[in-house]
Amino acid sequence: MHKERAYIGLGSNVGEAGKHIESAFLALSEVENTRLLRTASLYQSAPMGPQDQPDFINSVCLIETGLAPESLLQQLQQIENNHGRERQGERWGPRTLDLDILLYGNHEIDTDTLTIPHYGMAEREFVLVPLFEIAPNMVMPDGKPISQWVAKCSLDGLKRLRPSQAR
Repeated sequence: MHKERAYIGLGSNVGEAGKHIESAFLALSEVENTRLLRTASLYQSAPMGPQDQPDFINSVCLIETGLAPESLLQQLQQIENNHGRERQGERWGPRTLDLDILLYGNHEIDTDTLTIPHYGMAEREFVLVPLFEIAPNMVMPDGKPISQWVAKCSLDGLKRLRPSQAR
């Protein structure tokens, strides 16, 4: 069976956010027909939207999966739900766990439910820095090295906390 490599962005700012991220790594490693290959360190960052919420803990991981993108998305949403994620329609609001497919092989997907590459990746240091940590030689969808993307983003407010325990 053909397998694709995919990068997943993780974020949490409710409860014990770091533990939610570590628990999500474990849950990802247990998804059918999927292997967790690498995990980035945990990073702390200011919230993107409303500032009257706790800072986020973020990371990125690399998986290898035989699941199609939509099936993988369903699995990620199930992991979010298992961590108490409530979807109340508030964009960029507090959440126990947020999992996003950043890249799925070299595929470009744009449906009502899924956009790959992830639409906001280029502006998000809390995605680019951990992604750069685990894939420093990556060439991004625009053909430029990830190092150029990282060089353009503001690192203000981003703090590396610790390596992931899930390596």
